[in-house]
Amino acid sequence: MKNVQVVQTAKDTSDRLTQKAELTLLPEPGQAPHFVNVDASRRFQTIEGFGGAFTEAAAVTLDKLPAARQAEVLRAYFDPAAGHGYTLCRTHMTSCDFSAGNYTYDEVPDDEDLVHFSVERDHNTLLPLIKSAFQIAGGSIKLMATPWSPPSWMKTNGRMIQGGKVKPESRSAWANYYCRYVEEYGREGIPIWGLSVQNEVEATQTWESCLYSAEEERDFVRDYLGPALQREGLTNIRLLVFDHNRDHMLEHAKVIFADPQAAQYVWGTAFHWYVGDWFENVQKLHDAYPEKQLLFTEGCQEGGPHLGEWGLGERYARSMINDLNRWTVGWIDWNIILDETGGPNHVGNYCSAPIMIDTRSAEILYQSSYYYIGHFSRYIRPGPRRIACASDSEVLETTAFLNADGQIAVVVLNRSSQSVPFALCIEGQSAFTESLPNSIATFLLS
Repeated sequence: MKNVQVVQTAKDTSDRLTQKAELTLLPEPGQAPHFVNVDASRRFQTIEGFGGAFTEAAAVTLDKLPAARQAEVLRAYFDPAAGHGYTLCRTHMTSCDFSAGNYTYDEVPDDEDLVHFSVERDHNTLLPLIKSAFQIAGGSIKLMATPWSPPSWMKTNGRMIQGGKVKPESRSAWANYYCRYVEEYGREGIPIWGLSVQNEVEATQTWESCLYSAEEERDFVRDYLGPALQREGLTNIRLLVFDHNRDHMLEHAKVIFADPQAAQYVWGTAFHWYVGDWFENVQKLHDAYPEKQLLFTEGCQEGGPHLGEWGLGERYARSMINDLNRWTVGWIDWNIILDETGGPNHVGNYCSAPIMIDTRSAEILYQSSYYYIGHFSRYIRPGPRRIACASDSEVLETTAFLNADGQIAVVVLNRSSQSVPFALCIEGQSAFTESLPNSIATFLLS
């Protein structure tokens, strides 16, 4: 007999990542209304980790809390024992909409040699936040960086906002800009694990944005960015393309991966969840190019703060399960922290975050999404392999992993308003249990 630990979060209860009574695995019972079957002998991708994004908005908001409460928020996310144990995060290279304002690291027009390049602004808020998180995490965070736009003087429209493209004559300088950024952050003790070429390559936004067709991104990677990283000895950097929604990820990526010279520089495809689910496209891209990795790099609830809404957590968990089951190797949330308005955001594009801060009262507001993410990040530790897991219920959504220490973690999501009794079957044994309405549970077998 083996015991199974159970951790549960459920609507209309007090359960929030709550340890429940253990289950006992016994020889297969005769009958159960539903089954969740786990086969640890069938192994798939290795997981890089889970996390969220360091933004200037998050840093500014956190700074408004007393020191003790700042520490609580950082522990909640990054402490590997008492918190979520985040190990894979993202930040913006130059400004994004969740910055306090529009800025770049080289404001001097036509400075193609980047003589005036400086990350000094990041010393005010962003770098202190990242350094604090690294310290709490024990220095184990893999950090990727993404540009929202080149400097305005490198753009065809002369602005960092409203789309535009990189000027042909500025492509070399723009490629060198990434290298300078990696080097400057390295000098600050912050290693950059990965880069994506551009945030949301198809989006013309009222905030920082820059457009690339698939062919343009291919050519920039092949002829400029890839060679620049190689020349500067930065070949350890994981380079990702696309970094936009699942709907067009296959069509865009295949143009780049079909070119061997461009593909040699690219580690994988980054993607987001906006405009629709399109989970099947994640699987199709893996099937077409199994040697390339898939990384979810941004998702949030748009349109305001959405304080207290239970559906936020369910949206996160559904996406995480479906993406992971389709070969995604890591999952990164958007802003780790926002204020009570869903900002600050310098163009009013307010959104939600798993931890919201009421800056008027210094109250920390843990949202349902915080708890739902924890069912993955706390128990699926870096380096595990996804293993086979299947449910025969249309209601129960599930995924499972074999951790490096041999522990099996099974996540079961129930977004319905009904309880679902089922048998959890592992290694020829099973335990009978019940999934509560609007709940998520993680089952742990050592």
